[in-house]
Amino acid sequence: MRLRDWVILTGNANQPLAQKICERLGRSLGHADVRRFSDGEVFVEIGENVRGRDTYIIQSTCQPVNDTLMELLIMIDALKRASAKEINAIIPYYGYARQDRKVAPRTPISAKLVADLLASAGATSVVSMDLHAGQIQGFFNIPFDNLFASPVLLEYIRRDFKDAKDLVMVSPDAGGVERARAYAKRVNGSVAMIDKRRAGPNVAKAMNIVGDVRGKTVIILDDMIDTAGTLVEATNAVIKEGAKMVYATATHAVLSGPAVQRIRDSQLTKVIVTDTVPLSAEAQACDKIVQLSVADILAEAIY
Repeated sequence: MRLRDWVILTGNANQPLAQKICERLGRSLGHADVRRFSDGEVFVEIGENVRGRDTYIIQSTCQPVNDTLMELLIMIDALKRASAKEINAIIPYYGYARQDRKVAPRTPISAKLVADLLASAGATSVVSMDLHAGQIQGFFNIPFDNLFASPVLLEYIRRDFKDAKDLVMVSPDAGGVERARAYAKRVNGSVAMIDKRRAGPNVAKAMNIVGDVRGKTVIILDDMIDTAGTLVEATNAVIKEGAKMVYATATHAVLSGPAVQRIRDSQLTKVIVTDTVPLSAEAQACDKIVQLSVADILAEAIY
């Protein structure tokens, strides 16, 4: 059976990841010219004949979030008007995912708005990775695949912690306990949780530890690290309870604001992240941050 004709494109958000995915698939990256007018408007010109072809746009909606999201929407529209057969949006990091419900009166559900924008622009399916909230899949009336970075992160943990005794997987909040339990099961570790209270956006205060971390090697698991406030509070909390060494893993290294400096100044031994979001020059220079690639997982999903 002949494989259908397909082409991979990318915007400006994460071109290194797109190149790695193409290398894994043995294909060259399709040409798309994504540029700005002097007032900041996005202009896209597809340099490939896409009529009747399956197209894949690799674009994390990472910072600057609104710019990268607009690039993605305009690329989708350009492909639709060029008569592409299928338009698959590969969004390794789905921006606005934290706004998945109303947290107070008169507040938006922005994750749903982004879903509507993608479908209205003409996307025929969406692939993302480690959504902040799994229910976002239900916001779409088109096929949606939520992939997991756990195979890459677990491989690293098994390799680098094979001699470690008494590993504890710690969730920084109640919502991540299921993730911590899944990791602990695969590395024969135990589970703990931090009871966290938020004082506002990007402001968290760790309260107490549920579980035993005394004298143990702790790995704090989260789906993303934004300003690293939660991560540093969690680190301080487990150190106070007697943890021997503290590591952290997260799929999405958003690392905005003072995040890198906080990690550098913290008692964390190492922070393991993936390349769903490109690292800044400051983050690349930080010897505590290790970046792994999820290109194999995304390439397999595309294939």
